[in-house]
Amino acid sequence: MPKTVNAKATKLPHRYEEIETWLRTKVKKGQPGNLLPAETEIAEKFGVSRMTARHAVLNLMREGLVDRKRGAGTFISSGPLHRREGVLLSFTEDMKRRGLTASSELISAKIISASKKDQGALKLKPGAKIVEIHRVRKADGTPLALERVALIEKTAPVLKFDLVNGSLHDALRSINFTPTLASGWLSARSADQGESDALEIPLHTALLVETRVIESDKGLPLEFTETAYASTRYVIDVKLNLAPAFIAPYNAAPMEPA
Repeated sequence: MPKTVNAKATKLPHRYEEIETWLRTKVKKGQPGNLLPAETEIAEKFGVSRMTARHAVLNLMREGLVDRKRGAGTFISSGPLHRREGVLLSFTEDMKRRGLTASSELISAKIISASKKDQGALKLKPGAKIVEIHRVRKADGTPLALERVALIEKTAPVLKFDLVNGSLHDALRSINFTPTLASGWLSARSADQGESDALEIPLHTALLVETRVIESDKGLPLEFTETAYASTRYVIDVKLNLAPAFIAPYNAAPMEPA
């Protein structure tokens, strides 16, 4: 009598899973920054379509094991950048301290009417104008974050400064607006198609979203910023002390800055 074959037990792995295993071995044996084979080479080696090869590469990207640079190829990732808590640094200052070159891709920079959210954060009256700046922030050419900045209208002269290679905070200081104190909160969301294209990451990759309200040295709201970081490339370190017994209950704490 013929034996019954258990289809489930003999199921073969998808080809992209074989490619993933092969790439993981290369990552484990290699060094951060090493160039990995191109998708066309992988497809030829395994006898699959380029789409199948890309599927495997994107899965490793989602885990932060590899990184792709447009026009350059796929590299072994050096891991996400860690930011210490408690110090207010601009993106440019942060990258400079790490020995990296900060730059931006300027999406837009203009004066617009403030939204209700902008009005609340910057304590503006209805009908007020703001300076809005949209940029992709990069470190050594790798996109790290999408940034949307709203500034009070009096800072409009910053639009004349270099917003691609220069520091926005340096520009603000030069026109006598000094960023001093920041309050903020963190949230998360999945990258949509526009965000994944801008940051060169797979669709639905987790984004670490930091929202800040920054005051000037005069104690007045100056800047309202949302920065969406690719979570595989940037993390924020937090240090916490054990709370004393008399601390206020959790439900008494605000969910976000007032």
